[in-house]
Amino acid sequence: MKLRFFYCSVLAFSIATFAVALHAQSSGTTLQNSSGMSSAGNVSSAAMTTAGSGLTAVPEDFSKLKIAPGFLLDVEVYDEPDLSAHLRVGDNGNVIMPLVGPIHVAEDTQAEAQQKIQESLKSAKILTNPQVTLNVVQYVSTLVTVLGEVGSPGRLQLLAPHSLLDVISLAGGETAFAGGVIQVRHEEAGKVTTASYHYGRSSNGDTISGIMIHDGDTVIVARAGIVYVLGAVTRPGGFLMQEDGKLDAAQALSLALGTTIQAKTGSIHIIRRRPDGTFVEFGLNYQDMVNGKITPPQLQAQDIVYVPVSKLKNALTDSTSVISSATSAAIYTLR
Repeated sequence: MKLRFFYCSVLAFSIATFAVALHAQSSGTTLQNSSGMSSAGNVSSAAMTTAGSGLTAVPEDFSKLKIAPGFLLDVEVYDEPDLSAHLRVGDNGNVIMPLVGPIHVAEDTQAEAQQKIQESLKSAKILTNPQVTLNVVQYVSTLVTVLGEVGSPGRLQLLAPHSLLDVISLAGGETAFAGGVIQVRHEEAGKVTTASYHYGRSSNGDTISGIMIHDGDTVIVARAGIVYVLGAVTRPGGFLMQEDGKLDAAQALSLALGTTIQAKTGSIHIIRRRPDGTFVEFGLNYQDMVNGKITPPQLQAQDIVYVPVSKLKNALTDSTSVISSATSAAIYTLR
């Protein structure tokens, strides 16, 4: 009986210990997931947390975060409780400081706004040497929609306005099928405006690094255009203009694996459709282009590069094929 009671006690103690450990592990995991921080409390430089409506992009350096309308600021003036208050940044970018009045803090960093409030208290002769501590209590997220040829299209929640280059990077970057033009749609006062910017994967991003994306903007990365290569080529078909949205005639023919032996290379045709629906045709000498006598012309989306078949080369090829077939048949018969 005593031995049985001992085994039962050990079993009960083991079950209780396992339950406590499991509860502690579950609690620790929940705490880590809810805070989005590691046990050391550090946020990574590229911190991104998943939210219900998309991705929330946390600024890499909070010291560079700009105050925007809607932020709630906690302003504490040392040893002056009457001047300390929670201040909401208005649509005009101002906060109303007690005894001072409106102070414009929008587009300022936390340190800049804190210094500005201190100077305002001093210039208003309210305090001789004010000591102000400013903290952001509530942030206002910026919602941006990214569509088209990016790694993770969808909605992005940003704690502050970001550049177009940052938004594209946060959305996973451009895919291999992206073109060279990015459109940004912005709505203000019921009016929608669309701006286009040139950018390619091989670019360093200078063209779009200074373009700021604001709340409600839609970023569209269009798919690269298609150029059609037809006629006497090894692999006729349509080819994406993947070189940052650019493709010349030589590159298009290379993608088609070059011309065939029957090709009439002296008169290649480039057919282009005008905006009014009519077509215009350009002539191109393939040999001159290959020999470097002329620069390969740049193509546009929906262009058709047509390589005609030479009747003479075709006839000679057919004759050679017939002779080859007859020879093969003769050899086979002799055997």
